[in-house]
Amino acid sequence: MQEKDFTKKGISRRDFVKGTAATLAAFSIVPRHVLGKGFLAPSDQLTKGIIGVGGMGQGHIPYAGTRVVAICDVDKRHLSSTLAKLDKGTKTFSDYRELIQLPEVDIVHIATPPHWHGIMAADAARAGKDIWCEKPMTRTIGEGKRVMEAVQQHGRIFRLNTWFRFESNFYGMNTTVKPIKKLVDSGMLGWPLTVTVGKHTGFDWKFYWVGKTDLTPQAVPAELDYDQWLGPAPYKPYNAHRTHGTFRGYWDYDGGGLGDMGQHYIDPIQYFLGKDHTSPVRVEVDAPQQHTDAVGTWRRIEFTYEDGCKIILDGEGKDVNAPYIAGPKGNVYNGFRCDIPDFEKKLAAFPDPEPQVTDFVEAVKKRQKFALNEENGHRSCTIVNMGLAALRLGRSLSFDPVKQQFIDDEGANRLIDQPMRAPWNV
Repeated sequence: MQEKDFTKKGISRRDFVKGTAATLAAFSIVPRHVLGKGFLAPSDQLTKGIIGVGGMGQGHIPYAGTRVVAICDVDKRHLSSTLAKLDKGTKTFSDYRELIQLPEVDIVHIATPPHWHGIMAADAARAGKDIWCEKPMTRTIGEGKRVMEAVQQHGRIFRLNTWFRFESNFYGMNTTVKPIKKLVDSGMLGWPLTVTVGKHTGFDWKFYWVGKTDLTPQAVPAELDYDQWLGPAPYKPYNAHRTHGTFRGYWDYDGGGLGDMGQHYIDPIQYFLGKDHTSPVRVEVDAPQQHTDAVGTWRRIEFTYEDGCKIILDGEGKDVNAPYIAGPKGNVYNGFRCDIPDFEKKLAAFPDPEPQVTDFVEAVKKRQKFALNEENGHRSCTIVNMGLAALRLGRSLSFDPVKQQFIDDEGANRLIDQPMRAPWNV
């Protein structure tokens, strides 16, 4: 599929800002049409187009420094109900390819089911747009690699929509991730570390996101373009349980509770363990046999890094006495309690973690890499997709984090780049 590449037509969007900052500083508000295409005054409000305005898409409408100018959805009900909340001039589309070609759109928000994330993010990057994408970043490891390549090749700014590595209390820890990162970096816990993610530490794997194995074909609602909703996914007869709020229970579109919550839970671990540029070398799974179409539950998934660090996903909540972080010199428990005497006083003597760029609007304006971007986001999503591959196949897998391929397992490697329904590709 070929898309127009705006970055090859004259000056790319906003790249001129860096070289003309002094000149632009003299203006309080400079209309974009005065400066010409590709210019953005520091005081300008960024524009955005939202693809997918169902439940998650609604959360992308209001945030400071941006204005919605276009929306896209394959369900006419979603379009009409959302349009009623926006300016009358907001453009509407049922095909995202039209939205991403709008010259007036700066940022594309992708709030669709995950089987669309890779294609849309890569196409948006090629169209010269900056991107804010829902989690999980992509449904496969191969799609994540393609998105990363497209974003970097076209000089775009990418943000993944999970935020716990840089703000908000991190579930049962009763603190932000920053002091956890500081404690790990201090070395007081020792090395290697084991992190256990389960109910006893405040995490819910949401096993209600399971599919049904007895679906019967239903008539497609008149307001839904089901063929476009499926897009790259294999054709399956329509049933309401496949779409909208319950799509997460089917392998073709997501990965159940792990697909839904995995990056929320795992990305901060990857950050505080210092693993943003690598992946585990082994994944082991304990789970019932999975259905070929419907996602099921699991008991335990364990990831091991080359240096011996582990991430354990406790699906059954059995590890009730396990610390959240276990180290050879100390442990961290729910509520950020540590069994090292006077650990808070000792921790104060260590430096804080390196600052992160956490304002997406400013990252776009200044062309700075966002805290959770296409690189580290791809790595944390790879952990999720490694777990899903082992779960689907029902066996443990070894992984090469440099080649980003499974070792001596042809079946697992087929899940890295899965076939897409024509004419779609990343």
